Amino acid sequence: MKLLDLSQPVFDGCPNCPVHPRVQARITASHQRDNWHMEELSLASHTGSHIDAPLHKIAGGKSISDYPLQSFVATAVVADFRNISPDTPIDAKLLDSHIHTSIEDAVVLLATGWGDQRASDDNWHFHSPYLSPDGAAWLVSKKARAVGIDHYSIGGSRDPDNCRTHEIILGAGLWVLEDLRFPEEIFALAASQPLQLWALPINFSGFSGSFCRPVIALS
Repeated sequence: MKLLDLSQPVFDGCPNCPVHPRVQARITASHQRDNWHMEELSLASHTGSHIDAPLHKIAGGKSISDYPLQSFVATAVVADFRNISPDTPIDAKLLDSHIHTSIEDAVVLLATGWGDQRASDDNWHFHSPYLSPDGAAWLVSKKARAVGIDHYSIGGSRDPDNCRTHEIILGAGLWVLEDLRFPEEIFALAASQPLQLWALPINFSGFSGSFCRPVIALS
């Protein structure tokens, strides 16, 4: 079996949502000083490639630990939006024109190309394509299990659209997979869709989200 990595790296000062705490990583023990090595991390639970559970936006919603682990192994459908412009809303019409297979119980992966532009600058923070509320409602109506995107926020950076997109998706019980990076290889594989996604979260009890290591599993 081959695993195709869709994750973004986490490191000291790595790009993340600008309203979240800065990612900090420091060495607390070293071989030279202590004869062993260890790092200490300070970061939000929604950092790097991560899953949003409904609790992230829905009061009383499911936490990450409320989902059976099997929920995060699923059929995946890649929608290639690399040709769209910055700030473009991915709405129901765009989704319908790009997705030509059933997405019932599948994770829909929105590939915008912005995973390759990941940087701590205004462009990446504030001008990505994003899933619109209308597009979110379309995915819910098609009974998708979850949706992912190659940016820190499925709904972009602007409210009210960002909040509303999250509320529609998470309020329907779907989970969200954010801050992905799609290697070129995945687009050749997309012709043989659907694919199999593994996105296993850390066992955080009662958390609104979790880091994960998303991969496409190839036989």
